[in-house]
Amino acid sequence: MSAVLFDLDGTLLDTAPDLGAALNQVLSEYGRPAVAASEYTPIASHGSAGLLKYGFGEDYFNAHRETLRTRFLDIYNNNLAQYTQLFDGVQQLLEALNRRGFAVAIVTNKPGFLTDQLVPQFPALAAIEVVVSGDTVARAKPHPDPILHAAELLGVDPTTAWYVGDAERDIIAGKAAGMRTVIADYGYIHADESPHLWQADHRIKTPLELLDLLP
Repeated sequence: MSAVLFDLDGTLLDTAPDLGAALNQVLSEYGRPAVAASEYTPIASHGSAGLLKYGFGEDYFNAHRETLRTRFLDIYNNNLAQYTQLFDGVQQLLEALNRRGFAVAIVTNKPGFLTDQLVPQFPALAAIEVVVSGDTVARAKPHPDPILHAAELLGVDPTTAWYVGDAERDIIAGKAAGMRTVIADYGYIHADESPHLWQADHRIKTPLELLDLLP
């Protein structure tokens, strides 16, 4: 049995609208201007730290990291699925993988208390039994440990599996785990990034393109 493991934000779920809304509420509370969707979407995969650093500037963020992050997570935790939705084609992709006998897992750097609330709200994802969050094991991506842990839970050889994600840390982790790696070009990739240098095995422009790559 082979397996496909997925990142969550920017790969399976378009979470940027809710992450951006949380960022802008924190900014508003501090009298700062809002950040446009066109600005926060490409950095949404960098999580609360990346978003807050962008909104407040690196120096202010570093000086008030815990206060800002706690407030952001509190807001996001209470509104984490207001606008979030599956990327087009994800449900059909997961159904096709099931028909073809692939095991599936989610490996995200999102904290477990958020992942555990978010995933069950989408039936296509709730059916996935193996979900590894950013704090499930001691080291998160780009370290391969969470991906290897997911493979172990699935009972699959990592060298026969695939990992799909939209961030460089996904590709680093997947390659270090011995998996074939795929960049989700439709996800959150900033114009300043150079995914062609990440040395992934493949790139896809839509979720369903993955089916053409799999054996």
